[in-house]
Amino acid sequence: MAEVNADSINFRGISMTQSRGVRKGMIIDMESASRAIRASLNAAQKLSNVEIKEVYAGIADNHIKCTTNTGAVGIARGTVRQRDIDWVMETASSVYIPLNKEVMHIIPLEYIVDGEGQINNPLGMRGVRLETNVQIVTGSTNSLHNLIRCCEMAGVSVIDIVLEPLVSAMATLRDDEKECGCILVDIGGGTTDIALFRDSRFISTAILDLGGNQITNDISVCLAIPVQEAERIQKAYGMRSSGEYDPEEITVTAISGEKIISANLISDIIKSRSEELLNLIKSEIARLCGNYTPSFGVVFTGGVAQLKGFEMLAHSILNMPVRVGIPEGRDMIDMVRNPIYATAVGLILYAQKSMDDPSSMELLAGDLSHIRKWIKGLVGKLFSA
Repeated sequence: MAEVNADSINFRGISMTQSRGVRKGMIIDMESASRAIRASLNAAQKLSNVEIKEVYAGIADNHIKCTTNTGAVGIARGTVRQRDIDWVMETASSVYIPLNKEVMHIIPLEYIVDGEGQINNPLGMRGVRLETNVQIVTGSTNSLHNLIRCCEMAGVSVIDIVLEPLVSAMATLRDDEKECGCILVDIGGGTTDIALFRDSRFISTAILDLGGNQITNDISVCLAIPVQEAERIQKAYGMRSSGEYDPEEITVTAISGEKIISANLISDIIKSRSEELLNLIKSEIARLCGNYTPSFGVVFTGGVAQLKGFEMLAHSILNMPVRVGIPEGRDMIDMVRNPIYATAVGLILYAQKSMDDPSSMELLAGDLSHIRKWIKGLVGKLFSA
C-alpha cells in the first residue's frame, strides 16, 4: 500500500497472507480468494491507519495470449501529430477478439514512417505514411471477471488490471537491460511468468502453470510434513552446491510428531524440482527468442529466486547471465527490496506512471469498463440476496 503522486511514492503499509482459492494463477473459490484479499487489506490498513478503497490488480495465468498486428494510415498534414498516432494504433488494434477474451494491453513494438522503422516516437516527424507493429495482450474474460468480483467482494474496486510480468519488469529491470535485451522470469506460487524485452520494448510473454508451490508440495509429500513446515525449511536451507555435503540434521514437525531429516535430502528434493522448472523455462525462452540471444540474459524475481543455490543452478542450466532482480528506486524502503515484492511494487509504479502521464499508459490499458459495470451489478445482487 502506498501514497503516490507524480514525483514520489510513500509506502504506508505492507502485508502478506496465505493465498487461498487460487490454483495456477486462476481463481477456483471466490469466497476463499476474497477472504484472503480482505485479510491482507485489513492488515495493511491497520499498519497505515488509512482506508483502502481502490486497487490495481495483477494477473498471470495460462489464458494470457499475445498477438501481433500491423496498422497503416496516411499522415494527414505531412507531419505526424498525436491524432495520427492514435489513428494508426486504432487501425492496428482492429483485430478479431474471441468472445471469451478481453484486450488487456496494446503495446507498440515500433513505428514506421515512409518505410523507415525502429522508431519509438514518431511525433513531429515529416512523412506521408505512418505504420505501426503492435503486440495485443488478451486475457480470459472469465478470469478478469472473477478477479474483479473477488476484489469487489473484499470491499475494494479495481482501477485497472495489469499483466504481472510487465509491472514486475518496471520494478526490477534496468534501462540498459531492456534496451540490449533480457528475459524476466517471475516465479510465483502457482505460475512462472516469462517476458522478453528488446530495444526497450516488451516483445512477448509466456506463462507456465508451474511455480514455487510445486517445490513446497514435493517436500511436504516426500517428508510427510505439513505444507507450512515444508515452506519454512525450503526457505531456511535451500540447495547445496554440486558435490557439497551437508552433515547437518534438521528437526522438523511432521504429521506424526517431530522427526530428524538430513539437510542433504531436503536439498536433493528442492534441486530436483528446480531443475525440472528451469528446463521448462529454458524451452520457453528458446521459443520466445528464436535465434535471438538477449545480451543481458535472465533476471529472476519471486520467492523461489531467493532460495540458496538457485541462482547458481539457473546459470548452469540456462547457460546465460543470471541475476536476481529486486525493486530499485529512490523511494524504495528496505522492506520492499526483495524479489517477492516485484509485482506489488511494479503495480505501484504503474499507478504512478498512469497518474504522471495518463496518455503514456492509455495504450497499455484495455477497455475493462464494461466488465466493471457488469461486475458491480452482479456483486450488488450477491450482497443484497
